[in-house]
Amino acid sequence: MAQAVQETAGTNFSDRMLEILNNAALALMASTGHRTCLFDTMAELGPAKSKEIAEQAGLSERYVREWLGAMVTGGIVEYRPEDGTYVLPPDRAEVLTRKAVPSNLASMCQWVAVLGSAEDHVVEAFKHGQGVPYSAYKRFHHVMAEESAQTTVAGPLDYIIPLVPNLRTDLERGIDVLDVGCGAGGALNALAEHFPNSRFVGYDLCDDAVEMARSEAARRGARNVRFEVRDVSTMDEREAFGLITAFDAIHDQQQPDRVLANIHRALRPGGTFLMQDIGASSHMHDNIGHPIAPFIYTISCMHCMSVALTNGGMGLGAAWGKEKAMEMLAEAGFRDVRIETLDHDILNYYYIMRKDG
Repeated sequence: MAQAVQETAGTNFSDRMLEILNNAALALMASTGHRTCLFDTMAELGPAKSKEIAEQAGLSERYVREWLGAMVTGGIVEYRPEDGTYVLPPDRAEVLTRKAVPSNLASMCQWVAVLGSAEDHVVEAFKHGQGVPYSAYKRFHHVMAEESAQTTVAGPLDYIIPLVPNLRTDLERGIDVLDVGCGAGGALNALAEHFPNSRFVGYDLCDDAVEMARSEAARRGARNVRFEVRDVSTMDEREAFGLITAFDAIHDQQQPDRVLANIHRALRPGGTFLMQDIGASSHMHDNIGHPIAPFIYTISCMHCMSVALTNGGMGLGAAWGKEKAMEMLAEAGFRDVRIETLDHDILNYYYIMRKDG
């Protein structure tokens, strides 16, 4: 009986591994479908042959046909052999196209390729235990900007600003705002456009991200926002800002404890710190059953923890969790921290706190 159970378990696990292999392949193909706009094209076309899809998307028919093979056998696209047409059903287009923002999961599939491009560096890091620099991750800031566009930039007035009482009024009147770890500046540029009376500044350690942010600000003609290459662990502003934000940035910091202390010091009395970060527990067993826990730990191991270990950093990792976050916020001087969630954002918590005074 024991042998039979073991054989059954072994067979079931083999099936599970084959499922994982197929799903990983489909994630890569979904990323390709997003980047080539094939999902968007198919959603607009309706039933069409591979040649028509390729022509409409401006792509090679042979490559499109092979991609469609993966999509059909993977249960994403439907194929009609009676007339040789392919169709992307509306319920699937709702989570695979750019019109689906903030629910476009195909965009998130790009992380498979981004993280895979740094695999050699991460494997070596398993041996030496040190960090992996941002430069090892191809297209990181481009993909991060797309993710931020869904969770942060998409509808900031409708979702994020209302989390903080009276914040809209303060921004309309005019306050000084800092975004820590601003990346490509999507959130800050959007806020600067909406609130012309406020003054915005973004700090980030990566030159290429700051350059992307500056270019977007110039394209928008924004005069009330600026971006600087700064190490926020050495930031020394004192009571300079009425609002400080950190969108998916604190857990990537090499010295997050110093960063949080610096943020507290830089806030004016009564000012608000709004921190968006990964919605998970600090205790691994409490994350069992989380809908995207394997993704969180994978992206942490392959990127978040790795970049944070660079130069002897703390290496919190993406799954540092709310318990550790609350502990570190208290150590930095913050009290009465409130945690909120948004229905469209399954990845993050929103920590909201005011500086006493």
